[in-house]
Formats: sequence, C-alpha cells, structure tokens
Amino acid sequence: MRLAAPCSELGLPNGTMRFDPGFLAHPGAFLFDPGAPQNQATPVQVGGRQAAWFTQGEYGAGVLRHYRRGGLVARLSRDRYVWAGEGRVRSFAEFELLRAMRAEGLPVPAPLAAVYWRCGMTYRAAILIERLPHVQTLAKALDQPSHQAVADAIFSMHQAGVWHADLNAYNILLDDHGKAWLIDFDRGHGNGVSPSQRQNNLRRLRRSLEKVAGPAGIAYWETLDKAYRRCA
Repeated sequence: MRLAAPCSELGLPNGTMRFDPGFLAHPGAFLFDPGAPQNQATPVQVGGRQAAWFTQGEYGAGVLRHYRRGGLVARLSRDRYVWAGEGRVRSFAEFELLRAMRAEGLPVPAPLAAVYWRCGMTYRAAILIERLPHVQTLAKALDQPSHQAVADAIFSMHQAGVWHADLNAYNILLDDHGKAWLIDFDRGHGNGVSPSQRQNNLRRLRRSLEKVAGPAGIAYWETLDKAYRRCA
C-alpha cells in the first residue's frame, strides 16, 4: 500500500500519543478523556461496548473509542492488553492502517489521533477518528438501493490488500449521496487478502445481515454478493 505522510508523536505520562498535525494543532491527553468538557462527548448508542463517544473539537466532529476486550477474557480485564512492544499496540496499528487506506483513496474516515498508556506489562489504548457527516449504518438502510456502492467499497478494500476483522452491518455506513464507507479496523491488516479471506469477510457480513433483518437481510446479501462478483 502507498505510504501515508509522516505523522507526529507526543510523549505522555506512561504513554505516547500519535496524531495527524493536519487536523490537530493542540494535541494532548485530554482528547481521549470523554469527561473533559472541551470534548463535548456524548455516548455512542450502538456498538462500541459502551466505550465510544461522539466528540467535538478543533478537528470538527470526531468519534472517540477506548479499546475494550470481549468474550470471556473481558472478565479478567476489560481494557488492558499484554504489552508486546509499540509495534503491536492496537490503537497505533489501526491508526496507521487507516492512514494508509486514506492515502490509497479508500472510503474510510480520517484517523486523527491514537494513544497508549503503559502499566507494567500491560497497556490501555484509545483512538480518535473523524465522524462522517449524514451517515447511517447499513443495518438501518437495507431498503436503499445501495448494493453496488457497498460492493464497490468492499471490493476496493480487498483489492488494496486490506482485511477487515469484523465486517458487519454496523461497520458499513451510507451517506446522503449513496456512498458507502467502511469503519472499525481494529485487528485489521493491510498485508494482502487471499480468496478465502475475501469470502470469510463476505460470509461474516451475511451472518450479520441475517441477524439484523432475517430473510430481508439474506436477500440483501445475495444481491450484494452478485454486485461484488461483477467488480472482479
């Protein structure tokens, strides 16, 4: 993938912040605190494991997300991850993947900043991303004729060698102009996508659509799958 322009870093107590100076002239740890009054944070009602907020700042509108564990491991620690070096920090990995995708012209929101805080052999992390205006999730827009736009977005992602770890009906957004956007690239990568990985992404989306809308969701996916095949 094409390399993005260099970003900047800021040292913080027990951690490091990485940010795009084109969006942030006044970086600081406050950007990741939903309780900071200048962020004007309001909770995201859908998804995010109760750890995502809509925010407002010098960058415009944003989405702040703290990384949270799921499944049984969350009973041990809901927000701490094993430290394996800065190169394995999840927030930095997602930040850099989004920057590379933006450089390729792919339909993803701009990453504004990412952070981690060390605590012994563990760390916590958060990311701040541009909030796309006038969008709704695919889950709420299955009645729209968006199959080709969604297929184009997924196909362009795959062609660029990007794999999405959780492609579902809530991680695909549609704007007022009918354009499809892809979000939430935690645990994704840009190291290439095999034919089986492409199909796994699509099957995961099928299961999500079926869960959201039953037979109507399956019907949407079947038309989407045909549109995806036309892109090849």
